[in-house]
Amino acid sequence: METTSHAVLAEGLTKRYGTKCALDDFDLTVAPGTVQGLLGPNGAGKTTAVRILSTLLRPDGGRALVAGHDVAVDPRRVRRHIGLVGQNAALDEAVTGRRNLNLFGRLFHLDKRRAARRADELLERFDLVEAADRGVKHYSGGMRRRLDLAASMILAPTVLFLDEPTTGLDPRARNEVWQAVRSLLAGGTAVLLTTQYLDEADKLADRIAVLDRGRKIADDTPERLKRELGGDRIEVVVREAAHLQPALRVLALVTESGGEPLVDAEERRVTAPVGDRVAALTHVARTCQEEGIAIEDIGVRRPTLDEVFLRLTGHRAHEGDPDPSTPTRPDSSGAGDPGDAIDPSAPSGKEVARR
Repeated sequence: METTSHAVLAEGLTKRYGTKCALDDFDLTVAPGTVQGLLGPNGAGKTTAVRILSTLLRPDGGRALVAGHDVAVDPRRVRRHIGLVGQNAALDEAVTGRRNLNLFGRLFHLDKRRAARRADELLERFDLVEAADRGVKHYSGGMRRRLDLAASMILAPTVLFLDEPTTGLDPRARNEVWQAVRSLLAGGTAVLLTTQYLDEADKLADRIAVLDRGRKIADDTPERLKRELGGDRIEVVVREAAHLQPALRVLALVTESGGEPLVDAEERRVTAPVGDRVAALTHVARTCQEEGIAIEDIGVRRPTLDEVFLRLTGHRAHEGDPDPSTPTRPDSSGAGDPGDAIDPSAPSGKEVARR
């Protein structure tokens, strides 16, 4: 394996749970100072991949290097170079934000003065100075997430794993987290981001790997993935589900050669690539009216990642079954199966970063 230019390098990673293959021959490379998105529905294998790369699960096959160290051969050394932020914030809500960061600093073997200095630096970096001496229980969702990110950066990790960090947050809080993630890249930190949110992957990721049922089915930049769907797309949203198929037949008449319409039944939406946007829009609007197809909305726009995912997998990004590597207990940072941990002392939460 060539390691010099990669923060993360994985080849042929495989993980099985009984007869279910949670991760199947998975390859990945992540360059320093970039965001690599892992996109897929529940059960696609995103969390399994992150747990293997962060030393919380042992792979059944394949090999992975993180910061130049083998996750199976030398997990303790890997942990000195990584940070991990799961879906649930690993914070003590009974104390202040500053106290939380000081505690993490001491946990990571910083002396009292260095821990306090690092806490001050991170509070400023993540725009938490004004809330530093306020109890975390009074923080908003976005503030807690930013504090969680700050705690994961105590020792400036080479690689930061973000496993669906904005799940359950409102749009404003999600934007706060996105801004915090962008601030990490200037220092050369590589970020591996798993998400079900298409807009999140589009805004943050330099590259996106699409997973479905344990297999990687695409890996490219967001723009190139969207470009594969062609140029302009006409979009029709019908008022009733019964009108989806008639609308599909109408759009098929204006679909650009080599393209195909896509149907999103949940959103009652049909889209198709077109060449002459004005002619296509006029024809579709007139034909739908003539055939009694009730339209809620119609327009022409550029392709979205949602459509890329729909074409690649046949279903929407948030559909699917739970990832078998995800624990059922409330603390989502622990190992899914005791037998899968790389060693009995494998830590949970942020302790994985520096043991």
